[in-house]
Amino acid sequence: MIRGQLSPVALAILCGGPAMAADTFALPQGCDAFVTIQSRSCSVEHHFTCAGDPEGVKRRVSLGEEGLTYVGTTDRESQWLASFYPLIGHGEELADAPADPASLSELLEKGVDRYDFETTSDEVGTTRYVGEDRLTGQIVTIDDVALQQTAYEITAYGADGTELWSSAGNEFVNADWRTFIGGTGTVTVPDGPFDKNDSPVEFIYPGETGFLSANTKFDCGAVLSSAPPVTQKEISNDHL
Repeated sequence: MIRGQLSPVALAILCGGPAMAADTFALPQGCDAFVTIQSRSCSVEHHFTCAGDPEGVKRRVSLGEEGLTYVGTTDRESQWLASFYPLIGHGEELADAPADPASLSELLEKGVDRYDFETTSDEVGTTRYVGEDRLTGQIVTIDDVALQQTAYEITAYGADGTELWSSAGNEFVNADWRTFIGGTGTVTVPDGPFDKNDSPVEFIYPGETGFLSANTKFDCGAVLSSAPPVTQKEISNDHL
């Protein structure tokens, strides 16, 4: 686990000079991106690896109309190692010894993966996440990329066991990249449910126009959700 590294990376991105010069997002030194994804809900994300990270670790940043919204790190099993949300100054890290670690390998081999893990945060303390991902058997091709569709359910609990939010819907998995990609779902918070659509529209690769673009393209200028900002967080497997 790469504890303690996320916030410095986030700060380097936020404070390290012209990160979006010429409408291009600048990665931290020693990092290389392998794909840019333009998605619904006015979001663009960049997936990359960094030379100093352990093998299998991947990083992702997401941007919206308001700028950088998310910086996250996952491992080879697509476990959520650490996340930082610049707009609200909130960070989380995976706690030690998960009761049932998330496993992309199990999902791909058995068609279902159940998980039960906790994260720690200086702002909110401990949060427990319980849920499952299932392969639906459907292959969906978007912009010439074949993706395996999943169905998911996830619930987040506070340290006292109170349910904070839940979400259910469909996402995608790219087995070659060993990563989850956003889809559609319904999130239920204390104020009520809201729908989201983070489905990919375009996949852009190194050397192609739009790679590492800092500009979002789809569904921008629309009112996307009435949920309070603290609930509009993107966990690394995109369930929320």
